[in-house]
Amino acid sequence: MSIFRPTSIVERITDVTPSMLREMGVKAVLLDVDNTLTSYQSHEPVEGAVEWTHQMSTEGFQLLIVSNNYQSRVEPFAAKFGIGFITFAMKPLPFGYIKAKRLLKMKASDCVIIGDQVFTDITGANMSGMKSILLSPVERENGTLFRLRRHLEKPIREKYK
Repeated sequence: MSIFRPTSIVERITDVTPSMLREMGVKAVLLDVDNTLTSYQSHEPVEGAVEWTHQMSTEGFQLLIVSNNYQSRVEPFAAKFGIGFITFAMKPLPFGYIKAKRLLKMKASDCVIIGDQVFTDITGANMSGMKSILLSPVERENGTLFRLRRHLEKPIREKYK
């Protein structure tokens, strides 16, 4: 299996269902923030995301935000969602993923990471032995590095669509 291959691909966070997660055999959901739960520079969650997290919790899934961003960016979202968080996760390196599974008292195979980037979220999940769900980004980023990364992701997304 390619290190870049997601376990599943959906358009938006709200397209992920409890039955889909159960079929994947997961008990814990690790969530990215930017372009997953919110647009890149927004301070508000995307429509339906807060309700989605509440539904997943009610269905028995443990939830945790795992972000490369700083606490000042992530903490307000975690508060809105009512879930814990890990910042400066250094994705795709496995440190944040390992910390998350230990915090949740889960095996890697019981976890899925949901995010919008192949080279961070998906690669990190695969290197950590976790499942992954790749989303379409909520919005296009303006930075040169992001545009380059999205350009390099395009053939990978097409291949596994």
